Amino acid sequence: MNPNLKPFEDILLKYLGNSKSPTLTAPVCTGRSELKAIASDVIQLSNLFTKERKILPSQYLNNKSLRRAYIIYFLPSNIYKIHLPLKELSLHPKKILSKKLLKILDLGSGPGTTILGILDFFSKQKKRPSLEFTAIDSVAENLTIAKDLFKLFAENINIDASLKTFKINIEKAGTIPQDTYDIIILSNILNELFYEDNKRIAKRVSFLNTIIDKFLTLDGSCIIIEPALRETTRGMLDVRDNLIKNGFNIYSPCLIDEPCPALLNPKDWCHEDIPWTPPVIIKEIDKLTGLRKDSLKFSYLVLRKDKLSLTDVLEKNSYRIVSEPLVSKGKLEFYICGIGGRRLITMLDKDKTPSNMQFQKLQRGDIVTFRDLIDRGNRFKIDKGTTVANLSSHIYKSPHLYI
Repeated sequence: MNPNLKPFEDILLKYLGNSKSPTLTAPVCTGRSELKAIASDVIQLSNLFTKERKILPSQYLNNKSLRRAYIIYFLPSNIYKIHLPLKELSLHPKKILSKKLLKILDLGSGPGTTILGILDFFSKQKKRPSLEFTAIDSVAENLTIAKDLFKLFAENINIDASLKTFKINIEKAGTIPQDTYDIIILSNILNELFYEDNKRIAKRVSFLNTIIDKFLTLDGSCIIIEPALRETTRGMLDVRDNLIKNGFNIYSPCLIDEPCPALLNPKDWCHEDIPWTPPVIIKEIDKLTGLRKDSLKFSYLVLRKDKLSLTDVLEKNSYRIVSEPLVSKGKLEFYICGIGGRRLITMLDKDKTPSNMQFQKLQRGDIVTFRDLIDRGNRFKIDKGTTVANLSSHIYKSPHLYI
């Protein structure tokens, strides 16, 4: 995945009011000292987003320096995280996203990052629906930024879109404007709901039950995106299991509607890690901070009221790769998840053949099928007679979508 960043870079610079540099692929600063100042703010934000989440202030974007750091460093990558769940929805033959008008509710919208990502996604499709966004956030400054960026982005793409904003505490679901939506988004917000409450998981489940029942259309999708951290992702997976018990269906990324096997071990969690080429300014900040933003790391979940699933377009016995490659002397291993739960799969170097060579090219998040796989109960083994097929290399790279 290597999104074309340049148009959005120009727009972000326009918003920041810097007319001296043509794109974010050149330094946006007047000097090295300013770049160092931005890098310092990026470090502060990074710490607040990760190891210091407990003290993350809800109105951090009110701080001009932190706002600039977020827009320069975090927003360009966060925009594209919504693309994967939208792409998976668009693959379904029921044409889930083919309506002429899509009404989208963004809960905890922040500065509208995910809305910009949705605009970008649909602007690249042949059939472009009209998009009617409703953004809900408890911070007025966030909504002001969202409106400004939305206006700039909408002016630069050929798509019919509108945005309404409401300053509301989203934990109080009863105050959300009455309407129904085709897509409901919660991006990096679920982990913040009821954070100080000992019964936060139960309250998050109740909140989502209410939101989905009350505001999601019968054929709509609720997309949850969370940081790729163990605590936040495991919290989302705990919510996931409770929602399944309540009758909701998992469209993706899970290929099973069973309790999540990652929750069996306190050290386990699932997340995406998609290669991404950042602008030069981000690379320069990485050099100063020691950070590395060369991939899109996040966890996600797509919920539906109906029984449609990504598995409807996959071969039976498909599996999702849920780990990095585990390389040791003489063998390669991955953890895979599908029917039967989460299991280790192993291939010895001596068993490499043309039919199983795809195994060496697999990455976290890929969907794969096997023929003549050896089942050893707690793990699988690939031998010389096993055939490996990476479905993701076909379905995700194909330009022919159902929408």
